[in-house]
Amino acid sequence: MGTEPSHSPARPQPAVGADAGAATETAAETVAPRSVRELFLAFSWLALQGFGGVLAVAQRELVEKKRWLTREEFTQEWAVAQIMPGPNVINMAIVLGGRHFGWRGALASVAGMLTVPFLIVCSLVSLYGQIDHHPAVAGALRGMAAVSAGLITATGIKLIAGLRGNVLGRLACLVLGGLCFAAMAWLRLPLAWVLLVLGTAGMALAWRRLEP
Repeated sequence: MGTEPSHSPARPQPAVGADAGAATETAAETVAPRSVRELFLAFSWLALQGFGGVLAVAQRELVEKKRWLTREEFTQEWAVAQIMPGPNVINMAIVLGGRHFGWRGALASVAGMLTVPFLIVCSLVSLYGQIDHHPAVAGALRGMAAVSAGLITATGIKLIAGLRGNVLGRLACLVLGGLCFAAMAWLRLPLAWVLLVLGTAGMALAWRRLEP
């Protein structure tokens, strides 16, 4: 993949006053990927770290290390990726790659997410079939599941700070998130109905607050 310069759309210029300062600060916090090759390598490395889920790794790599997104932008993009069909992180890769390099960037990001893990999984399938009955293997898998759950929980708590700029306000976001958790974990309601009811309620509330 080439090393051509990024064709990322320029960020909109702020107006004046406090908004100008906030926008300048946000722009200074982020950088654009330099090439489709960098996108491919970054998402390949991200995929190799994503045992049991990529959310925790994606937030650390894309926000804290690469600085391609702010924490607020990551929260918004991840929310969009979750409501779209397909794996969340693949949707995120398509959005981020397409934003900077069009279809080539989207393709490079998805290829990075899938190529190396595909080769590794295919190599491990035959091996796992021979040792899956071993008690040590079952124990190791349970331990990795617990660690993955802890990583995802910690990342969710860390991303709460990104809600401070949300139009709904942090309290309303936490209430909607709590209701979603209760509906899914305790009441075992189907995801489609949870999204339809709570998602519609959230959009209606945001629309009302955005009205002049």
